[in-house]
Amino acid sequence: MTITPPTAEDASRVPPVLADPIGVTVALVAAIEPDLNPAVIAGIVAGVAGGRVKQRRLAQALTERPDLLRDGRSPAPRVVADLLIELRRAGAAAISDPACAGCDKPLRSLQRRGQDWYCAPCDRRPEPCGVCGQSRPVAFRDRHGRPQCVQCPVDERDPVDTVTAIVTGIEPGLTSEMVAGVVHAAATRRGQRHQLAWELQDRPDLLTGAGADAAAPCVLRLIDLLVAAGAQTITPPACPHCQRHIPLHRRIGGQWLCRNCVAKTRARPCAECGAVREPGSRDEHGRPLCPTCLLRQPANQETCTTCRRRRPVSVRTPEGPLCQTCRPWPTGTCAICGQTGPCLISKTTGQPWCRACKQRWARCAGCGQDRPIRGGTIEAPLCATCTRPDPGFWRTCPGCGEPGRIHVGANARCARCTIHRRLRHILGDDTGTIRTELQALHDALATTNRTVTVESWLNRSAAPNILQALAGQPLTHDTLDALPPSKPVEHLRSVLVALGTLPARDEQLVRLHRWITDTIAIRTSPDEQHLLRRYAIWHVLRRLRGRLNGADTTHHQFVAAKRNIQAAVTLLDRLADHGRTLAIARQADLDQWLAHDNNGREAGNFIRWARRNKLTTLELPATRWAGPATPIDTEARWERARLLLHDDTIDTELRVAGLLVLLYAQQPATISRLTLDHLQITPVSARLRLGREPIVLPEPLASLVRDLASTRRGHAVIGATSTSPWLFPGGQPGRPISAMQLAERLRDLGLSPAQSRSTALFQLATDLPAAVLARMLGIHISVAAAWQRASAGDWTSYAADVSRRPNGQGAPSR
Repeated sequence: MTITPPTAEDASRVPPVLADPIGVTVALVAAIEPDLNPAVIAGIVAGVAGGRVKQRRLAQALTERPDLLRDGRSPAPRVVADLLIELRRAGAAAISDPACAGCDKPLRSLQRRGQDWYCAPCDRRPEPCGVCGQSRPVAFRDRHGRPQCVQCPVDERDPVDTVTAIVTGIEPGLTSEMVAGVVHAAATRRGQRHQLAWELQDRPDLLTGAGADAAAPCVLRLIDLLVAAGAQTITPPACPHCQRHIPLHRRIGGQWLCRNCVAKTRARPCAECGAVREPGSRDEHGRPLCPTCLLRQPANQETCTTCRRRRPVSVRTPEGPLCQTCRPWPTGTCAICGQTGPCLISKTTGQPWCRACKQRWARCAGCGQDRPIRGGTIEAPLCATCTRPDPGFWRTCPGCGEPGRIHVGANARCARCTIHRRLRHILGDDTGTIRTELQALHDALATTNRTVTVESWLNRSAAPNILQALAGQPLTHDTLDALPPSKPVEHLRSVLVALGTLPARDEQLVRLHRWITDTIAIRTSPDEQHLLRRYAIWHVLRRLRGRLNGADTTHHQFVAAKRNIQAAVTLLDRLADHGRTLAIARQADLDQWLAHDNNGREAGNFIRWARRNKLTTLELPATRWAGPATPIDTEARWERARLLLHDDTIDTELRVAGLLVLLYAQQPATISRLTLDHLQITPVSARLRLGREPIVLPEPLASLVRDLASTRRGHAVIGATSTSPWLFPGGQPGRPISAMQLAERLRDLGLSPAQSRSTALFQLATDLPAAVLARMLGIHISVAAAWQRASAGDWTSYAADVSRRPNGQGAPSR
């Protein structure tokens, strides 16, 4: 089957409004106003609609309603009104001014209400007058915010006289005329002057240092102008947070703050690097990104209309942008796999090939090397050089002598030789000799089959620059810890650990210890530092290490420990604000805090520890678990289980992970840390050890687990070993998939891990004794017993029944 390249077909399918919005707008305007130069029209359109989205919105609106250029009537986007105004200023005669939607008055400036534009008088919405009750335009608002119409009397007293009397009473050295001029300069409108007078009548101390509590910004302007006029008693307010006497910028939480403190109130943990900074923007999931990580985001990425993922735009359609994967491809029969579907023409063979074969790697039947498939068949794949063995098609690399694609440049080499030369420059010393501690990294990069991945790592990753900056220093964990925390540093660390250059360590525990050290160091009281160090190090960390039992800390354990310590810090701050310490605090102080802040109960662990150690008399009993908080939906659980068991379009790892949640009540943190040692696979059965006793997996779950164990593959290429022990390898070499990432992928399938696990535990606790449940699922016996009580499972006589059985029929075989 003969197919044509998709470029021409895709271009013909894109509407002109999307392909050339400025050209469409210029053509529509020129058809009505032929005397205007098209270049001038294009300049005006580019000026009022600078962005691509705004240009397309303008072209779409004019294409749907060309009469907008003649009558200027809304509803229409704001950019249309801006275009009409600028065209009229450029001398257009047939183009209409924007017309007011209320009175048809031609507009030179406009007020918008929805998709309509109005003149200033028509934009004044009528409201019921607070005096006469008639619905009329608002002429004035009293000090309580109630509207008054123009026909109702207002307070005849001049607010300037009121403010002048207050100011001269505080500052006798200023004349009444000078103060009146300052009041008019600070509050240019009558309503502002009334508001200024009302505030100063209620709180004259705003002028003597409490100005940060003012509601109106004209109070701050008045203070600045009075100080500039020579006032001695009038005092500019200090920032309530940093206590610096600098200009206040914005009102946050009822107080005016400086610019620096306003930025701190907006600080959020960046979704990329984790640094607590003011967000520069948000990604497609609404997560905040700091300005640094925002600059790293590719500028041409948008959310694909089909897959809803943020990827580079390959083609645009009337429905929206499409990525390279979702863009329309011509249909044909692949010359390699024989499947009929979307295909492109291969530059190597001139035959159609599908997306899967374009990304397929295999051992070449000609040269025996693992390379991308470019020809042949699935049974006998061929690489590019074996597909076109004719000498004239490929150039020979002057470095290694192998034929293939040669990089352009003065020292043209193939991709493999180019990588070798760059690695000697980055990982070597002045003589080009690879440093001893980086030899394993060099060998791993130099022998990687996919040279494209290594090239991308060398060009885009910050890791090469980090390694060059650390030249001459010992490559240890402490050296990397001294660098600013970032994702490139953590990924480089994971690569070096996977290759054996650095010893393995518990990264979450190290992060927690570093955070504890920084949190304690900023406390000013030595007694508080000693108390927090005693609680965090000798209670929280010691208990956490005891629970780990040699395993690494999970993210949830890290968050829980951090939350307990932060709650202790919050409690100490709360007591200090009221002049109390933990030793002299009364129960009434704690009860008052809990009555106004529900989050205060998070300090219960700290309070109970302090009471056991006789450091306080406060009491905060632990909250007893009263059963599942989410709804128990058994039908939805089995419906999702059937979907995962029989839907072959879902990834195998997601099917297995979801079924472990739905059928065996496992948490994503537990599933992500499963290894091949937890599996016992034989030709006739498959067992999975979640607790002390392995579970026999039924079909088809057993087949899915066998398939996953044989085909699992992590996303890491740099530093990844072929013998990963993890059943669910992650994006970093030598590490499993994170519990957060696994849970997010399960949520994308419509499966809530927390609710599904609760539903599964509820059902299992009804059918099994607590002892059996704990032994099979790996949960604590007290947790199993609590779920049994919640599900009303009556297994109290189970042990007695087993003991009364005849000899040989007691406990079931293990």
